[in-house]
Amino acid sequence: MDDTQALLASLPQIHRLALAYAGAAVRQPMLGLFALDARLAAALRSAREPMLAQLRLAWWREQLGRAPGAGSSPDACLSALADWPVDRALLVDLVNAWEGMIGEGPLDNAAVLKLATARGAALASLSPDGGEALRQARNWALWDIACHLTQPQEIDAALDLARAQDWKLCTLPRAMRPIAMLHGLARRRMLSSTPCDVIAAADYLVMMRIGLLGR
Repeated sequence: MDDTQALLASLPQIHRLALAYAGAAVRQPMLGLFALDARLAAALRSAREPMLAQLRLAWWREQLGRAPGAGSSPDACLSALADWPVDRALLVDLVNAWEGMIGEGPLDNAAVLKLATARGAALASLSPDGGEALRQARNWALWDIACHLTQPQEIDAALDLARAQDWKLCTLPRAMRPIAMLHGLARRRMLSSTPCDVIAAADYLVMMRIGLLGR
């Protein structure tokens, strides 16, 4: 199994499906971004102490802050991001936003919004249609954050933030269908009020339809 296959295998099925519809030019950086996001989340989830999580995030911040080509890395995620085509500061912003989620609960809404915005901005930066892509990517990120929280109070607050967003359907450039697919999935789950962890066969069919037709 090569690095790309290993990274794909490490991602949730919805991300793997979305990446199958990505344009060739953005597929590798998008894969790297999804993998990075998952690694940063795992750094917080697996750390027994806040300081350990901060140390792990500091390592990622240092690695991502290096100029492209400043030494090779054996890490598959960093290799996938080596040719990140836009501002690398967006990746560092993502690390900083995840760091804002460390600490005693309940989480502040501002921290949740900052993380959703950082995730959305990094993903949408790969699109020529930045404004619309950002709206859809940020909406999905808010819903996804709510799905991975564990405290009922925090889940309800994050879902309230998500419900307050504009969930209209708009077509994105073909290469950026993954964003539209994730947004469409989140919108479907929001409208049905189905628990986040329930992804049914019909949801995958909706994602595939969006991947093929755009909406």
